[in-house]
Amino acid sequence: MFLDLFFSYFYLESNLGQLSFKFLTNLGVLSVFVIVFLLFVFFSSLYNSLIIPTRRQALIELFYNFIVTTVKQQLGNQGQQFFVFSLVLFIFILISNLLGMIPFSFTITSHIFQTFSLGLSLTIAITIIGFFYHGLRFLSLFLPSGSPKLLAPLLIFIEVVSYISRAFSLSIRLFANMMSGHTLLNIMTSFVLKMFSKGFLLMILSFLPILIISGIVLLEVGIAILQAYVFMVLFCIYLNDAYHVSH
Repeated sequence: MFLDLFFSYFYLESNLGQLSFKFLTNLGVLSVFVIVFLLFVFFSSLYNSLIIPTRRQALIELFYNFIVTTVKQQLGNQGQQFFVFSLVLFIFILISNLLGMIPFSFTITSHIFQTFSLGLSLTIAITIIGFFYHGLRFLSLFLPSGSPKLLAPLLIFIEVVSYISRAFSLSIRLFANMMSGHTLLNIMTSFVLKMFSKGFLLMILSFLPILIISGIVLLEVGIAILQAYVFMVLFCIYLNDAYHVSH
């Protein structure tokens, strides 16, 4: 890809003996780009807001109302203090997913390192919130009420493993969906390009795979939007478990 070749030369490098460190990579550059783009869209859309909103202001307000409703459904009215973070999380993943649909671009969320960093950091944050609001009572989350004392060690072990696996489920779900779709598009486009190079007859026949690719692209856009929503909803569900620990 063009951007891959460009960014492969666009980094700071430090040599210590035989060790080489790259301080700026595709992942880092485009992550910063997504954040800057997100801030620009919000500030440019909401600065000097009007009673009759502009198109960009209406779009941001649509996102606002959508996330407010979702967070309220999952966390209740008291959970609205986490609304801003949920909104930023959703739009960050959404832009990262859709950015990968641009030809010759780079998909941040198709890398397991990025998605696992998100999943792990969110799981740690949820744990800190649980202890902050409930103290040691948060540990009751790992032992369902009314459980037999004899089975307590086994149940605690299962619940702890299930809790830790949330970081993996968040990261692998997003990574696998984005990577699989892009891999399929890569295979199909490579097949079409080879058909174009084999003669006029195969070039004519290649229009059928092009139609299939167009359908896959539309499907990928839908998956990109859906996965951002699923990631945000799962975060709210996991946060709800920690925020509303039963007494």
